[in-house]
Amino acid sequence: MTIAIGDRIPDVSLKTNGPQDITTGEVFDGKKVVLFAVPGAFTPGCSNTHMPGFVVQADEILAKGVDTIACLSVNDAFVMGAWQRDQNAEKILMLADGNADLAEALGLELDATGGGMGVRSKRFAMIVNDGVVEYLGVDAKSIDKSSSETVLAHL
Repeated sequence: MTIAIGDRIPDVSLKTNGPQDITTGEVFDGKKVVLFAVPGAFTPGCSNTHMPGFVVQADEILAKGVDTIACLSVNDAFVMGAWQRDQNAEKILMLADGNADLAEALGLELDATGGGMGVRSKRFAMIVNDGVVEYLGVDAKSIDKSSSETVLAHL
């Protein structure tokens, strides 16, 4: 079942910063967080459109009372770190969901086995306040519901 507005983020362990353990509780509890997820680091849509919007608008998002902007992908922490450097995304917390544990717990996994990419995360963005989802936008083809502009409009 897909997570919905009003639901609490499930307790899952992730990796960050080459690789350190971090739990969803550490990321979300007591904070206002913008989380956006991409099917894969370094993929064209993610690198050319999705991530750059959050990089360019990070200060504007943070000025709306957001404590953390986080990016989730089913990649390992080393890939996420390299992508962060490549995208000049120092203000974004990179979350590696290497086994798709969080994507599956959210009901937002994407079966990309037909393209040789295994299980990934769907493209989405959410606004989470103290662990509770306040906005969720999931995109099937475009980057409309999960763009930085859409998130800003909902803050």
